[in-house]
Amino acid sequence: MFGFDFCCSDKDGELNYLLVEEPKPFFLPSPLPQWPQGQGFATGRINIGELELAMIKDFEIISSYTPKKSKTGGVTFYKPVSIPDGFFTFGHYSQQTDQPLRGYVLVARTAQNTETTYPPLKTPLRYDLIWFSETVYVWQPIPPEGYRCLGFAVTVDETEPDVEEVRCVRDDLTENCEVDDVILEISKSLKLWNTKACKTGIFCRGVTVGTFFCSTDTNFDDELDICCLRNVNFNHEAMPNLEQVEALIDHYGPTVYFHPDEVYLPSSVQWFFDNGTLLFKKGKENGIPVESGGSNLPQGGKNDGEYWLDLPEDTNDETLVKNGNLESAELYVHVKPALGGTFTDIAMWIFCPFNGPVTFTVEFLNINIEMNRVGEHVGDWEHFTLRISNFNGELWSVYFSEHSGGEWVDASNLEFIDGNKPTVYSSKCGHASFPNAGTYIQGSTKLGIGIKNDVDKSDKFIDASKRYKIIAAEYLRGVVEEPDWLQYMREWGPTVLYDGRSELEKILKHLPIFIRLAVETVVDFFPMELYGEAGPTGPKEKDNWYGDERC
Repeated sequence: MFGFDFCCSDKDGELNYLLVEEPKPFFLPSPLPQWPQGQGFATGRINIGELELAMIKDFEIISSYTPKKSKTGGVTFYKPVSIPDGFFTFGHYSQQTDQPLRGYVLVARTAQNTETTYPPLKTPLRYDLIWFSETVYVWQPIPPEGYRCLGFAVTVDETEPDVEEVRCVRDDLTENCEVDDVILEISKSLKLWNTKACKTGIFCRGVTVGTFFCSTDTNFDDELDICCLRNVNFNHEAMPNLEQVEALIDHYGPTVYFHPDEVYLPSSVQWFFDNGTLLFKKGKENGIPVESGGSNLPQGGKNDGEYWLDLPEDTNDETLVKNGNLESAELYVHVKPALGGTFTDIAMWIFCPFNGPVTFTVEFLNINIEMNRVGEHVGDWEHFTLRISNFNGELWSVYFSEHSGGEWVDASNLEFIDGNKPTVYSSKCGHASFPNAGTYIQGSTKLGIGIKNDVDKSDKFIDASKRYKIIAAEYLRGVVEEPDWLQYMREWGPTVLYDGRSELEKILKHLPIFIRLAVETVVDFFPMELYGEAGPTGPKEKDNWYGDERC
């Protein structure tokens, strides 16, 4: 399956063997509650067709080592334990040694009432030794014809693992996947990765099983043959019902903090409309007031540039709307399946009537310059996403949207407040979300040059567990009524044109010559929207509405 028929060893003596302290498991600050009953959510089992899955988070250590020249530090291998009777694993688990033990593997058994000529699971024929060192031997299962393997086995000596140690999966129950985060890299010797499905989003069926992928091929750029499970029973039976969704938000809903000096605060969409927002149509000189729920907005279609929203024409009203209204603000919730229906994503969208100007910084020279108009636009939509296991309802990670991208942060690296509720920080003026207080640079973090994002706690905050509205959950099939304004696929603000590049060039002239070249290099990589803003579109027009988050 993996295409490697040779074995590499630690012949260069690169590895430095250490007796390391076993990483301690991570637990959420508070126990999980008893979730409301209904469907298959949080029952510990998920049926994906011919296979029934369970999640294993209990491990026993196999071996650890630290390469002298590794870019990622040491690595520890684990064997899953406490596997329910009749279930089988697909391989062992691996993670960096200096992190809390935080992972899982999925185990499977043949689902009840499955009748097929070819069983969904089979033992491997044998193993090939892929790589070895003094105390770590990595083995690739060799599957029978028509089957694929989904992981590797690890031993502490040259004794080949028992064929009963893992199971291979019938080919039609798998999908191709790809490498994700690097666990370990030893130049020209070994590389370990986590994996992810190639296709992700609401309608995608790939289910990664938590095992690692190993390659000893010196050309890591070659296409690698990796697979995950395929959910062929995509009926969403493991997804939470509406009562369970509300319980999840009540338990995990973050507190969103705005910077103490924030001027451009959020509001509800209704408040934005009720305070004079105008709808413009291309070719028409005057805008018309938007009705309270957005019922007179054009519905559906795509962003064709024919319509846009704008602030009230009266200067006083415009200033009022720009500053938002925190008392009315609420989180707009989109609930959707993730990772083939084995997880639930709760995307929480926040609306700000206005996005303020950016601040350019050169940290080591203590230069901070607020730009005149660069970064300003009407109608700012930002979000963060809670990813929750459908096996038990545990919060697994949070996605923080940061301008044109973002990052997933594991629950073990979150800041919690009030039990299992994480903290989300919204950046000053730009409203990007971050997991911790401080300053984040969009540009060169190493040089400390770029656009500055300041985040901190203040008395300006929203408790997302209480102030939210569920606006979409397609898998519930009509249970959630989507608001009229959600169907508005055009721009929530006018296109803004300004010569931001000239502003930046004025800054460059005042910098010391020795730093000017570095700044110019960083500026060249700034996104084009910093030099002119098209009107932003609403949540349903974003790629991640139906797809996965952008990292």
